Amino acid sequence: MNEALSTMPKIPNNAFSIAHTLLLLIFSVLLASSGNSLAASCNDPWPAWEQFKKTFVADDGRVIDHSGARKPTTSEGQAYALFFALSANDKAAFQRVLTWTENNLAAGDLTARLPAWQWGQREDNSWGIIDKNPASDADLWIAYSLGIAGEVWKEKRYAALSSLLAQRILNEETAELPGLGLSLLPAPTGFNLPNNQWKLNASYLPLPLLRWFEQKESDERWKRMIAPAMRLVAGSAPKGYAADWIIYDAQKGFLPDTQGAEKGQGGYNAIRVYLWTGMMASQEIERANLLKLLRPMAQLVDNKGYPPEYVDILTGDINAPGSSGFSAALLPFLQAQGVQKTIVQQQLRLQAQPIKADAYYDQVLSLFALGWQDKRFRFDARGEADFYWQHFCWRLF
Repeated sequence: MNEALSTMPKIPNNAFSIAHTLLLLIFSVLLASSGNSLAASCNDPWPAWEQFKKTFVADDGRVIDHSGARKPTTSEGQAYALFFALSANDKAAFQRVLTWTENNLAAGDLTARLPAWQWGQREDNSWGIIDKNPASDADLWIAYSLGIAGEVWKEKRYAALSSLLAQRILNEETAELPGLGLSLLPAPTGFNLPNNQWKLNASYLPLPLLRWFEQKESDERWKRMIAPAMRLVAGSAPKGYAADWIIYDAQKGFLPDTQGAEKGQGGYNAIRVYLWTGMMASQEIERANLLKLLRPMAQLVDNKGYPPEYVDILTGDINAPGSSGFSAALLPFLQAQGVQKTIVQQQLRLQAQPIKADAYYDQVLSLFALGWQDKRFRFDARGEADFYWQHFCWRLF
């Protein structure tokens, strides 16, 4: 056998590199002759995002809420746009949105401060920051989007900025609440109330994001936040209807926020609790408990034929039908609940009453819900994001 091998002709040292080059050339020709389908798929546009950009995102990267008289911009809008741009593999838009956010909401340096919540036209008609208090949900989404972008686009700056923001969130926007544990406050100031009470918001805590920070960041405080976050969701929905805002009392536990603008109801904030729950990975250990806890909302929608704009979290009384954006937001949740009739019902409602093109919040809810349904993005049990475009982007070596 060794003798036979020794008589075989020797292959030149550069033969493999020549063959590799020829294969690449052949592959390139095949791509060209097939309309370059793989490359097209890699940069396949997401029509909903393209329309959102056209309607809400200025050329400089500012996300404008046209529903406000003063055309405000919030850190929430900037945060969501970053995630949508990432989901669309839109690097240019991602960088524009990030640059505007840093320059206008963080005084030019996101390594030194959290972004202010609101920017727009002031009473004196000048333009700038209206409310400098950061919003922790926006900060979570910004840090998360930067971290994921750092991974999938191989951008070290994004990854580093994500870690710095994550540390600042822990240091400035959390508190150890007696009897509850380490909890995310809605902002650094303004939510620590007298008499050992705090005003909290369950919709600020998408569990996939917490899972991602838990496994990516070395600070053990991320892990400590998960159990209190789940208790917050449960405490905010005593009858299965999530509240916009809830009061946590160190002695009495969770209490309806009857003094707030929403008067103990669940509406425009709470709709995201169902949305985040619906988008959880099937392997998420908390998913079954949350779906069971919030099932009354699925039953209410089935009975009424529409989601409520506001629902009393204790009685289940509603005030009026919610928008079509609310119907869109509930689709992943209803899918997770396995209520096919109710899903079809809400899909028909969306067709019969399309979301208004300039309705910022409804469009945001729709991009999250329908983007998830179309598998533009999905979350796994560790909070990692899997994007549609990743399955078509080929790199040749």
